[in-house]
Amino acid sequence: MRDFVSSSQRKLAVMAAAGAIALVLAAGGGPPVAAQSAPDAVVTVGITNSTSDAPLLIAAKLGYFKEVGIDAKLLPFDSAAKMMAPAGAGQLDVAAGAPSAALYNALAAKVDVKIVADKGSSAPGYGFQPIMVRKALVTSGEYKSPKDLKGMRFAEGAQGTAAAVFVAKFLKLGGLQYSDVKHVYLGFPLMIAALDNGAIDAAALPEPNATIAERAGYAVRVMGNDQIYPNQQLTVLMYGGPFIANRRDVAQKFMLAYLKGVRFYNDALVNGHLRGRTSDDVVAVLTEVTGTKDPSVFRAMTASANDPNGHVNIASLKEDFAFLRDQGLLTDPNASVDDAVDTSFAEAAVKTMGPYRARK
Repeated sequence: MRDFVSSSQRKLAVMAAAGAIALVLAAGGGPPVAAQSAPDAVVTVGITNSTSDAPLLIAAKLGYFKEVGIDAKLLPFDSAAKMMAPAGAGQLDVAAGAPSAALYNALAAKVDVKIVADKGSSAPGYGFQPIMVRKALVTSGEYKSPKDLKGMRFAEGAQGTAAAVFVAKFLKLGGLQYSDVKHVYLGFPLMIAALDNGAIDAAALPEPNATIAERAGYAVRVMGNDQIYPNQQLTVLMYGGPFIANRRDVAQKFMLAYLKGVRFYNDALVNGHLRGRTSDDVVAVLTEVTGTKDPSVFRAMTASANDPNGHVNIASLKEDFAFLRDQGLLTDPNASVDDAVDTSFAEAAVKTMGPYRARK
């Protein structure tokens, strides 16, 4: 990895390794499925290139969407905040990423987007979006604890997301306010190069990007988000209002396929890592369909916790909503988190599938 650090041309290879999911995913060779009497229903899905996207990638690659007559088109975005407008307008059916001020502001503006299922939380041992600090700051002793980040540049995926809440909690450990650092908003793969060239000093960087940056010698993992904010509802699955209103049957089928992917992924997990029964298959899928071609990255990274029944941590959403309100980021501070959540799709899917039981 040292040669790779020294050349700007090779730095681009690192970004590519952490970069966009191949859009041919939806066509990718899963097991044979029954022929459909009609063309598959196209469902567009926004993703953010985080490890919490794994169940969606699995469901696409292993043919779970095809089994229910869905052609899932997975489209990369810098953040879920940028998915709200197209989801509300019917240009994007499903948004997968962090709940944010953009979601609640969209609802206040009568743009209908609903949280329908869990997509990733920070259960203890599953800190999949750690705080990364530029290695030069650590080795020089300039960074020893969170208080040393005062006035420095801290990167997040977008303004006003759930990540901001655990970043604020991390800074508070050093006696700092959220406003005591300079906030920079970048797509996750771009954070890797920014940590290397000194454009940022720290980042809330999700896996597998965190492990890639760590292995390249660009950054040091100083604390997992599970240690900072255990069980935070960090990422969610959201449906656009038009998708719910106009294609509810397809939306329900999508949930069935998604939770099947979640359960396959859960069978791969042991203590925050891909070491379980289906881990070889999960690593093979991720290596094939993402830009990260080294299987050891996925073996080494800290995985996200994904609820096999799609359960959403409402208490966490409400705590994060209060933070966003206190930051002045909400156009309607009296909005309700409850109005942003629709658990009916996940509940109906679990009723069909039965409760999850881990297979040994």
